[in-house]
Amino acid sequence: MSDDRRSVKTYVPAEQKDRWRDHADELGMSQSEFVRTMVQAGRRGFSTDDSGKPAEPDPSGSDPRGDGLETRVEAALADGPLSWEELTEAVVGDFEDRLEGALDELQDRNRVRYNGRKGGYTLTDE
Repeated sequence: MSDDRRSVKTYVPAEQKDRWRDHADELGMSQSEFVRTMVQAGRRGFSTDDSGKPAEPDPSGSDPRGDGLETRVEAALADGPLSWEELTEAVVGDFEDRLEGALDELQDRNRVRYNGRKGGYTLTDE
Protein backbone atom coordinates (compact mmCIF):
# COMPACT_ATOMS: atom_id res chain seq x y z
CA MET A 1 0.00 0.00 0.00
CA SER A 2 1.24 3.45 -0.84
CA ASP A 3 2.36 5.89 1.86
CA ASP A 4 0.23 8.51 0.10
CA ARG A 5 -2.66 8.17 2.56
CA ARG A 6 -5.19 10.71 3.75
CA SER A 7 -7.29 10.93 6.88
CA VAL A 8 -11.08 10.95 6.70
CA LYS A 9 -13.14 12.03 9.69
CA THR A 10 -16.78 11.42 10.47
CA TYR A 11 -18.98 12.03 13.47
CA VAL A 12 -21.46 9.40 14.61
CA PRO A 13 -23.55 8.94 17.76
CA ALA A 14 -21.61 7.38 20.66
CA GLU A 15 -23.79 4.25 20.61
CA GLN A 16 -23.02 3.67 16.94
CA LYS A 17 -19.29 4.12 17.50
CA ASP A 18 -19.48 1.60 20.36
CA ARG A 19 -21.26 -0.92 18.09
CA TRP A 20 -18.66 -0.39 15.35
CA ARG A 21 -15.81 -0.79 17.83
CA ASP A 22 -17.33 -4.00 19.22
CA HIS A 23 -17.88 -5.41 15.72
CA ALA A 24 -14.33 -4.44 14.68
CA ASP A 25 -12.99 -6.20 17.80
CA GLU A 26 -15.00 -9.34 16.96
CA LEU A 27 -13.42 -9.34 13.49
CA GLY A 28 -9.92 -8.61 14.79
CA MET A 29 -9.79 -5.28 12.96
CA SER A 30 -8.85 -1.77 13.96
CA GLN A 31 -11.69 0.76 13.88
CA SER A 32 -10.10 2.46 10.86
CA GLU A 33 -9.77 -0.84 9.01
CA PHE A 34 -13.36 -1.75 9.90
CA VAL A 35 -14.83 1.54 8.63
CA ARG A 36 -12.70 1.47 5.45
CA THR A 37 -13.71 -2.14 4.72
CA MET A 38 -17.40 -1.50 5.39
CA VAL A 39 -17.44 1.56 3.13
CA GLN A 40 -15.75 -0.40 0.33
CA ALA A 41 -18.13 -3.33 0.86
CA GLY A 42 -21.10 -1.00 0.73
CA ARG A 43 -19.87 0.55 -2.48
CA ARG A 44 -19.76 -2.77 -4.31
CA GLY A 45 -22.35 -4.85 -2.49
CA PHE A 46 -21.58 -6.52 0.76
CA SER A 47 -19.69 -9.82 0.58
CA THR A 48 -17.90 -11.87 3.19
CA ASP A 49 -15.33 -14.63 3.21
CA ASP A 50 -16.07 -18.06 4.69
CA SER A 51 -15.30 -16.85 8.24
CA GLY A 52 -17.94 -14.13 7.98
CA LYS A 53 -15.23 -11.45 7.90
CA PRO A 54 -15.80 -8.79 5.25
CA ALA A 55 -13.89 -9.52 2.06
CA GLU A 56 -10.83 -7.28 1.99
CA PRO A 57 -11.02 -4.62 -0.71
CA ASP A 58 -8.40 -4.73 -3.43
CA PRO A 59 -5.77 -2.21 -2.28
CA SER A 60 -5.19 -1.11 -5.87
CA GLY A 61 -8.86 -0.22 -6.15
CA SER A 62 -8.98 -2.42 -9.27
CA ASP A 63 -12.39 -3.83 -10.05
CA PRO A 64 -12.79 -3.45 -13.81
CA ARG A 65 -16.47 -4.36 -13.97
CA GLY A 66 -17.39 -2.86 -10.60
CA ASP A 67 -19.10 -6.05 -9.45
CA GLY A 68 -16.46 -7.70 -7.24
CA LEU A 69 -16.40 -10.79 -9.47
CA GLU A 70 -12.67 -11.34 -9.07
CA THR A 71 -13.04 -11.15 -5.29
CA ARG A 72 -15.92 -13.65 -5.35
CA VAL A 73 -13.92 -16.07 -7.54
CA GLU A 74 -10.94 -15.87 -5.17
CA ALA A 75 -13.20 -16.45 -2.16
CA ALA A 76 -14.82 -19.46 -3.83
CA LEU A 77 -11.43 -21.00 -4.63
CA ALA A 78 -9.94 -20.32 -1.19
CA ASP A 79 -10.80 -23.82 0.06
CA GLY A 80 -9.38 -25.64 -2.95
CA PRO A 81 -10.02 -26.41 -6.58
CA LEU A 82 -13.52 -26.34 -8.05
CA SER A 83 -14.81 -27.58 -11.39
CA TRP A 84 -16.23 -25.05 -13.84
CA GLU A 85 -19.76 -26.07 -12.80
CA GLU A 86 -18.97 -25.76 -9.06
CA LEU A 87 -17.29 -22.39 -9.57
CA THR A 88 -20.18 -21.14 -11.68
CA GLU A 89 -22.66 -22.21 -9.00
CA ALA A 90 -20.60 -20.54 -6.25
CA VAL A 91 -20.45 -17.24 -8.12
CA VAL A 92 -23.81 -17.22 -9.92
CA GLY A 93 -25.79 -18.67 -7.00
CA ASP A 94 -25.31 -15.48 -5.03
CA PHE A 95 -26.49 -13.39 -7.97
CA GLU A 96 -29.56 -15.57 -8.50
CA ASP A 97 -30.51 -15.13 -4.84
CA ARG A 98 -30.07 -11.35 -5.12
CA LEU A 99 -32.06 -11.22 -8.37
CA GLU A 100 -34.91 -13.23 -6.84
CA GLY A 101 -34.99 -10.88 -3.84
CA ALA A 102 -35.02 -7.83 -6.11
CA LEU A 103 -37.85 -9.26 -8.21
CA ASP A 104 -39.84 -10.12 -5.07
CA GLU A 105 -39.40 -6.58 -3.78
CA LEU A 106 -40.36 -5.02 -7.13
CA GLN A 107 -43.44 -7.25 -7.37
CA ASP A 108 -44.42 -6.36 -3.78
CA ARG A 109 -44.24 -2.68 -4.80
CA ASN A 110 -46.22 -3.47 -7.98
CA ARG A 111 -43.40 -2.22 -10.23
CA VAL A 112 -42.85 -5.56 -11.98
CA ARG A 113 -45.10 -8.52 -12.69
CA TYR A 114 -44.73 -11.83 -14.45
CA ASN A 115 -46.72 -11.93 -17.67
CA GLY A 116 -46.64 -15.25 -19.48
CA ARG A 117 -48.38 -13.81 -22.54
CA LYS A 118 -45.58 -11.29 -22.98
CA GLY A 119 -42.93 -13.92 -22.36
CA GLY A 120 -41.74 -13.04 -18.87
CA TYR A 121 -41.31 -10.23 -16.40
CA THR A 122 -42.55 -6.79 -17.42
CA LEU A 123 -42.68 -3.34 -15.88
CA THR A 124 -46.10 -2.24 -14.76
CA ASP A 125 -47.60 0.96 -16.13
CA GLU A 126 -47.54 2.66 -12.71
